[in-house]
Amino acid sequence: MPEQFFSPTIPASSRTEVFLRYLDYFRSRLAEKLEALPTEELRRSRLPSGWTPLELLKHLRYVETRWLEWGFAGRDVGDPWGDSRDGRWHLGQGESLGGLLAELRAQAGRSRAIIESHDLSEPGEPGERWDGAEPATLERILFHLVQEYARHLGHLDIVAELATGLSGE
Repeated sequence: MPEQFFSPTIPASSRTEVFLRYLDYFRSRLAEKLEALPTEELRRSRLPSGWTPLELLKHLRYVETRWLEWGFAGRDVGDPWGDSRDGRWHLGQGESLGGLLAELRAQAGRSRAIIESHDLSEPGEPGERWDGAEPATLERILFHLVQEYARHLGHLDIVAELATGLSGE
C-alpha cells in the first residue's frame, strides 16, 4: 500500500487521476501510521472524545463505503453505518489491524472501480443516502473523501505523537 506524495507539478492525465492519487496516498499514510504505533496504542484512546486508532481506521473504510458504494453507486451494502454504535465509533472484539487494513484495501479496489467507470460530473443514484436531497456528483463526493482523510490523518498525527513522542508528517 505505500505511496509517495506527489507534487502538484507532476502531470496527471485527468482530474480523476488526481483524486485517485490522493486517496491512495492517504490510505497508504493511514496504514503506515497505524503500523508504526505500539500494539497497545491501537485500542487505546488518548483523547477526551474517546476514539481509538483502530476505530478511526474502520470509520474511514466505512466512509468510502457510504459515499461511493451506497451513495453514489446505490448498492446495497448491508449496514452502511457499521462503524458506529450508540452514536460513536465502534470496534468489534475480534477486529484487528491486519483485518481492518485488508478491508480497507478491498474497499480501495471497489472505490477505484467505481471512480474509474464514471465521469466526475455524474450524480449519484437517488436513494436513502441523500435524505431526500439531490444526489451529489462524483467529483463533490471525492472532494469530501479527500477532506475526510486529510482531517483524520491530522488527528492520527496528534495521537501518534502523544503515544510515541515522535512527530511526523
